[in-house]
Amino acid sequence: MPCYTFNKDVTETGNYVLKTGYFIGVDWIESKKLGLYVAPKLNAENKEVDFIRMLFASLRHADVAKEVEELFEIKWSEPDIEITQQQDLLTPVLVVEFLSLLKVIVQKGLKMSYYKIQKNLNSRVKGKILVGKSIKHNLLQNKMLKTYCQYDIFGLDNKENRLLKKALKFVKSYLPKYSQLNLNKDLQNTFNFINPAFAKVSGDIDLNEIKDSKTNPFYKEYKTAIRLAKLILKRFGYNLSNTIKDKIKTPPFWIDMSKLFELYSLGLLKDRFKQQVKFQFKVGRGNELDFLLNAEDYKMVVDAKYKTKYEDGIDHKDLRQVSGYARLKKVYEHLGKEQGQVIDCLIIYPDQHHGHEDLMKVELKDNEVNNYYDIYKLAVKLPCLS
Repeated sequence: MPCYTFNKDVTETGNYVLKTGYFIGVDWIESKKLGLYVAPKLNAENKEVDFIRMLFASLRHADVAKEVEELFEIKWSEPDIEITQQQDLLTPVLVVEFLSLLKVIVQKGLKMSYYKIQKNLNSRVKGKILVGKSIKHNLLQNKMLKTYCQYDIFGLDNKENRLLKKALKFVKSYLPKYSQLNLNKDLQNTFNFINPAFAKVSGDIDLNEIKDSKTNPFYKEYKTAIRLAKLILKRFGYNLSNTIKDKIKTPPFWIDMSKLFELYSLGLLKDRFKQQVKFQFKVGRGNELDFLLNAEDYKMVVDAKYKTKYEDGIDHKDLRQVSGYARLKKVYEHLGKEQGQVIDCLIIYPDQHHGHEDLMKVELKDNEVNNYYDIYKLAVKLPCLS
């Protein structure tokens, strides 16, 4: 689905009609002349969805943090748009994702590796002698017992950790400015948990050094964390003063709210069912389930739909899709079902009036869809800005 459509209404007034999809963000309708800002509003009651709290809640689970790759798109090649800090939806997303991943990394322990250092040694030589520096800093200054050397050392102050530390410095400057979503305390607590782990890491780094960096499978979170660190630095133009400005310039960007709702629903399910929930369960080509729930009381194919129409209706296309997933042989095998047994299906959707804030004690099969057997729908309430 496109982020928005802008077409001429030829049947009536001849005016242009703008329709938005399931995306929030800013973009050019006409480059450098006419911009568009789409706020995170779910219905006509003029309340904004607290999409950052949704993301923060989702990323409490370490295995959800790695699923944020397709959440946003940034159009770096297009001209910047000037907006206020309150309209900046992108930076909070980058910061929350970055801090959540760093928390996982710190809980595991920072990666240690070999890296090169240069040091002016006294009365000894180690590694490679740096002739030029030794002449300039020692021989010409009559320091005959000293030699500049370059050698490898094993520790925390490697180039990957230095990049993360540098981005963390920008986040530290940004957090006090970011107050409109009432997450300061939570984000600050996360920052305070992370920061001491980088005490022995320098923040000096040339970004070109990270181009060909390889990550150990045990430290798989580093790949995404490094990508986010680069985006944060680029987002602020590599200038620390840009973190505190009231008005900023941003490249056009879009955040996928349907993807975010999917992650939020996954977080709610994992709060209760932990590892009994499989996310994006793949069956061959072209078949990828949102969730597959394999619990003692619930063996279900689950789909998350960011559609308010489920408040008082259904979408038959969605129901046919989820029903089709429930007929796949691999799904039967994973759930331990035999041919002929019916697998329940569940649609999770947003409802700000009757939705559940959590699923810890909710009966998932309370609301069966009319005219269908064993297909249920479940409403969740999204956090909103007051």
